[in-house]
Amino acid sequence: MSLLDVRDLVVRYGTATAVDGVSLALAPGETLALNGPSGCGKSSTALAVLQLRRPYSGEVLFEGRELTTLTERELRPLRPRMQPVFQDPYGSLSPRHRIRDAVAEPLKVQGRWSSTDGPARVAELLDRVGLDPSYGDRFPHELSGGQCQRAGIARALASEPRLLVLDEPVSALDPSVRAGVLNLLADLQDELDLGYLFICHDRAVVRRFADRALEMRDGRISSS
Repeated sequence: MSLLDVRDLVVRYGTATAVDGVSLALAPGETLALNGPSGCGKSSTALAVLQLRRPYSGEVLFEGRELTTLTERELRPLRPRMQPVFQDPYGSLSPRHRIRDAVAEPLKVQGRWSSTDGPARVAELLDRVGLDPSYGDRFPHELSGGQCQRAGIARALASEPRLLVLDEPVSALDPSVRAGVLNLLADLQDELDLGYLFICHDRAVVRRFADRALEMRDGRISSS
């Protein structure tokens, strides 16, 4: 069974169609890239997969369960298993919260936090993404872009997901930092058998990182 199946997805903003009949499938442990220029519908597809933007029509099946017909209450227990990592590492973290609090937030929201085990779990997650646990005491502005993106990945991992939707996760980073984050994501995928839907406009990065790629143009899949 596929981890993710998207069938004839349509996303509209008012009368404008951003995604027009997109279909794709992603296996567990696989990286599938959506490649294409800005405005082609890649990020709208990602939002619809996560049900952060409800599609106009089509189906999104995650682990065999159709998501588009579920209420927000019914979606809630599934959301930890499909997590986003966004393009802007600073914008995805609250400037008012220390890194340790950002990473701990999913554990608290999902009722899996305890004062005895929680801090150790946060330290373990930071270490897993290559950050010294002492970085948990810092605020986002005290970290580099690459360090912030690693913290964002640690926060996503706190939910123990099966799918990460990576929306341009390295495009805002310097080339040398970019390589380190991509290597980290590859290692995590091998360790945890994660599926990645990888949104990226850079073909060189896609060729290096993805198992398969789909090209998007004007809201449609144009080739693979």
